[in-house]
Amino acid sequence: MGTSMRWTARGRALLRRWRGAPLTWLIAGGFVLMAATAVGTALTVDRFRQNAIESGRDHLESSVRLLARHFDREFEDFAVLQKSIIAELESRGIASVDVFRSEMGTLAMHELLRAKASGWSDVAGANLFDSRGMLINSSRRWPVPDISVADRGYFNRLKNDPASQEEIEVVPGRFGTGPAIVFARRVSGPHGEFLGLVSRAIAPEQLESFFASTGLGEESSIAMHHQNGQLLARMPRVDAMIGQNFRKGSPEQMAVFDRTFVSMQLASPIDGKDRIVASRLLAGEPLVVVATKSLDATLATWRTQTKFFVTVAVASIGLLVLTLFLIFRQMTGRLSLEKQRLDTAMNTMTQGLLMFDQDERLIVCNRRYIEMYGLSPDVVKPGAAFRDVIQHRHDTGSFHGDVASYCDDILSNVGNTQTAIVETADGRLIEIKNQPGAAGGWLATHEDVTDRIRADERIAHMAHYDALTDLPNRVLMRGHLERRVAELREGKPFAILYIDVDEFKGVNDSLGHEVGDELLRQVANRLRACVSGNDLVARLGGDEFAIVKAGTSDPAELTALAENILTALRAPVDCKGQDIPTDASIGIAIAPDHGDNLDDLLKRADLAMYAAKSEGRRTYRIFAPEYDAKARLRRQLELDLRQALVRGEFEVHYQPLVDLAANVVTGCEALLRWRHPERGMISPADFIPVAEDTGLIGEIGEWVLRQACREAASWPGQIHIAVNVSPVQFRSRTLALKVAAALAESGLAPGRLELEITETVLIRDDEEALTILQQLRELGVRIALDDFGTGYSSLSYLHRFPFDKIKIDRSFISDIGQSEDSSPIVQAVVHMAAARRMATTAEGVETEAQREVLRQLGCSQMQGWLFSPAVPAAKLKLLLAAQAAAAA
Repeated sequence: MGTSMRWTARGRALLRRWRGAPLTWLIAGGFVLMAATAVGTALTVDRFRQNAIESGRDHLESSVRLLARHFDREFEDFAVLQKSIIAELESRGIASVDVFRSEMGTLAMHELLRAKASGWSDVAGANLFDSRGMLINSSRRWPVPDISVADRGYFNRLKNDPASQEEIEVVPGRFGTGPAIVFARRVSGPHGEFLGLVSRAIAPEQLESFFASTGLGEESSIAMHHQNGQLLARMPRVDAMIGQNFRKGSPEQMAVFDRTFVSMQLASPIDGKDRIVASRLLAGEPLVVVATKSLDATLATWRTQTKFFVTVAVASIGLLVLTLFLIFRQMTGRLSLEKQRLDTAMNTMTQGLLMFDQDERLIVCNRRYIEMYGLSPDVVKPGAAFRDVIQHRHDTGSFHGDVASYCDDILSNVGNTQTAIVETADGRLIEIKNQPGAAGGWLATHEDVTDRIRADERIAHMAHYDALTDLPNRVLMRGHLERRVAELREGKPFAILYIDVDEFKGVNDSLGHEVGDELLRQVANRLRACVSGNDLVARLGGDEFAIVKAGTSDPAELTALAENILTALRAPVDCKGQDIPTDASIGIAIAPDHGDNLDDLLKRADLAMYAAKSEGRRTYRIFAPEYDAKARLRRQLELDLRQALVRGEFEVHYQPLVDLAANVVTGCEALLRWRHPERGMISPADFIPVAEDTGLIGEIGEWVLRQACREAASWPGQIHIAVNVSPVQFRSRTLALKVAAALAESGLAPGRLELEITETVLIRDDEEALTILQQLRELGVRIALDDFGTGYSSLSYLHRFPFDKIKIDRSFISDIGQSEDSSPIVQAVVHMAAARRMATTAEGVETEAQREVLRQLGCSQMQGWLFSPAVPAAKLKLLLAAQAAAAA
């Protein structure tokens, strides 16, 4: 009752105050604002108009400046030929017009003119006229037609005025159908007598085509005038205007021809429209570039903007009128409407809201608070005591705990902001905030934060757990390991097992990512089953996992765990209906035996895992000190490898390819060798994997390609060269360009180059691989499939890719001629290749028996130690020379 009385008293006071306010001031202020809006809009529109004109003028000035600069360069180049010819003619000292006519009208002079004009391209070439105006020679035709320019104005001015050295005039063309702009220069004798002239001409269309590129827009024009006013070219083209003289009219119009640069606004002498004009006089010729644009076109965008601004201003004024009307209605309305809206706002809040006064009495409570806890509005209402509200919550089951203690705690801290999150009986999480009021008392808000907190928990989980397997990720494992390292001081050892799934990439590439993902999930489940509750299983990324085994440093126990893991993983995994066998390589590092530093332990577990991989995979290794030494050796090998190409330590050796039918060398395979300055010859098996891992194989492979092509270019023409292409080179997408460059640099015929690729370059993206192979085929080079039979899908590639040759891997050749040998396989490959018109080369032939079997099976070529190992280029040349001598 007391609260209602306070609201009523407050409403009456507000109503009296508003009724006594000077409404006239409000209305007057509104009219002032409307007037300001109208004036501001007008000023803005006018300013935008000036900006539009200035912008159009700037655009025209920039255009004529660029055009003048362009034509200064063009006409300077254009005059070079004339000046060169005149200098040649005047240097001969001809003083007689008859001598000039006879000596200049010869075939020899035509050849001289044509030679001088060969570096320039134009329509009319260079033409030579005598003192009577008759054409006596031309760079473009011989013999010359019977043409006279004696009636031309430029001819008479040059003839009659010794001071005039050059004339420019647009005239009806006599070499073509349309008008031509003639650039004529006087040829004088030793004493200044007029011997004739040299002229060149261009069509106005040539200038106009360049004008069009400026893109000045509608109602614009670009023209070139002679300084005497004659129009030479114009865009848009008006044929009747070409040649007319426009040096007339007002002083402003005349200024276009008299001043170096002009920018103004004037009425056009052509169409009478107001136009913005910009002109510039060329520096080297008496020519003027003039650009214009109508004021209407320049202001087109401004008019659109003006409509927009006027519309906005009118709308704003209308909105202001409407607002003043509504405010007036609100001010004269009843105060109860204000309270009703306040109640509506509070009751539509998503938060529960309570306001208590300094006497701990409830002033405001919204409907959301009552619904949130299922309370009675007859109890929780204005005037209720804070303790009674909490007691009512306790009685209805939405509050658990001691009511008196809770209320005392809240009231003792009512001057401070308090925040707490409580959980209801039905599992909801509610955040309660108590904030002190300005005049005593406090405001309390209650909000359903369950979804937000659960989402935060999910985000935190995603940050520390792998999304695919739900195992802890690298971040969580590192935090776990940091705690384990700290516990080493308490005598609590532990071990780290790094686990890498063997051949996972092949499964992923051949069967798809969906099967690969399912395989990783199955591996994660099996690893969980191999450890106890105190151990941590984590996925580090890709196909790498880790186990942190707590409370042990016993190698025997860890060995048993590793064997148990390998046994569990070797059972076939059912992935999307396919039974997939799998295995792993495991590296083990023990703390503190192998270190008490986290990074050292992780590194040593990784080294042990790579040792297991390098020693055959499908096994485990416990870290040993020599693994560090191997890692350092590999690192040094990598550093040396980065310098080997620069220092010229690489060599290319060549192993002959022998035709089995003719028993002659028909080609050679280029093989890379590394002669280290300290370690001597390093096996490719040692440094090629390092080059591939570091990406250096691309640069090295390109060097081998260029070197091999250069060397093969010096061999007999029937000998071809085979070069291996690594997957890294193949995926660079620039292979065809580099092959073309190597062929061009060496001069080697494309048909003599054979590129050998392995099936691994085709697995990942065979559509892209097909594109690259087609690019190479278009160059004319041959393509061979190397190591056939050792990959995943060899037979399908023979149908899809344009190979010229199949190289049969040495693993199928080594047992040929023995019981249960690979002859049927080789026979099948040979027949299949022959059916598709492919040659076959057997690798690793070392015995006469092998060669004989291969010859009988129909194999095309062989290579191997039986004939020759890979040899340096000099030794190979001796071998080829001996073969040539024997053939002779």
